[in-house]
Amino acid sequence: MRSARLTALAVLSLLATGCQFFGSKDRVVVQKGQRGTAMEINYVAAAQQAGLEDMARKLPAILPPAPEMPPGPSPYQNLQVLNDVSVAEFNRTMTSMATWVAGGAGNCAYCHNIANFAADTYPDGKEIYTKAVARRMIAMTRKINSEWTEHIGNTGVTCYTCHMGKPLPSGLWFYTDENQILRHYLDGAGARVTTRQIAPSNANRTSVKQTEWTYALMISQSNSLGVNCTFCHNSRQFASWEQAPPQRVTAFAGIQMLRDINTNYLAPLASVYHPSRLGPKGDAPKAQCLTCHNGVYKPLYGFQMAKHYPALWGGRTDWSSPLPPAYTTPVAVVAPESSAAPAVAAPVVPGPGGR
Repeated sequence: MRSARLTALAVLSLLATGCQFFGSKDRVVVQKGQRGTAMEINYVAAAQQAGLEDMARKLPAILPPAPEMPPGPSPYQNLQVLNDVSVAEFNRTMTSMATWVAGGAGNCAYCHNIANFAADTYPDGKEIYTKAVARRMIAMTRKINSEWTEHIGNTGVTCYTCHMGKPLPSGLWFYTDENQILRHYLDGAGARVTTRQIAPSNANRTSVKQTEWTYALMISQSNSLGVNCTFCHNSRQFASWEQAPPQRVTAFAGIQMLRDINTNYLAPLASVYHPSRLGPKGDAPKAQCLTCHNGVYKPLYGFQMAKHYPALWGGRTDWSSPLPPAYTTPVAVVAPESSAAPAVAAPVVPGPGGR
């Protein structure tokens, strides 16, 4: 009985994360499922509009497209990535990356020896670790855009999606202990708490500790996306996949994607980073949902920045969507000109095709 009570308290604490919505006169509730199933999304329209406008003010200009030309011999040396795009597209991408990660165009020295751009070391012979890391991040971005479409849909990612003009993205995490919930995104156990029995047995090994761990993980995901539980679940039957909205499948794909990039791209960089970038136990920084989403149900409110930068597509060529725009583009954001801010429109609640 104690197990059942604690589980109920854990559920109530999860639902309580949405209480901020109920004190606002601007609260909007949109029903997503059958009446009586608590399938609705709660959001504060004014807060969402403010976040959208703030994003639009900070969004870097989309550089003019490079002239269409096939990749040819490059005048640059020591190219290990982006060696399959034209020189014009390469230069355009490098210029944008300086803005996305290093704070502004022209900050090439963040990843390069200005005296010798081809070099992997500074004039004093020290390795340029940021350049080595950037190469892996480019490869990771291309893989996400080409192979993880089940999660990113037609939104895509660029360096700016996570970095947003800063060298270090939000939400980076390091090892703390063996029970750390964020290890779910690397080498932790799956989040499974499904039982209809109170007493433990060989057939029912779900513990109160496991329940608390799972709900702590769910709360972190809810906060990372700025949504309530019913964004991914039907509250009448949290465990049911059949009764859940499509976002639950999208979220599950996101978890698999995070495990892929943390395992194969981020964690292995521990030997490359400068010691000041490592965690207390010597591990490399790793990503979680917050790293890309930054508190928004779709990164950058669904703005398709990636489709403007072919060098980051990997093997992808099509950025259209089989779903109507109302389900895939929750806000109207126009790609900014180099001298103008992007236009924005009132945000629309996440539709059933949202990422």
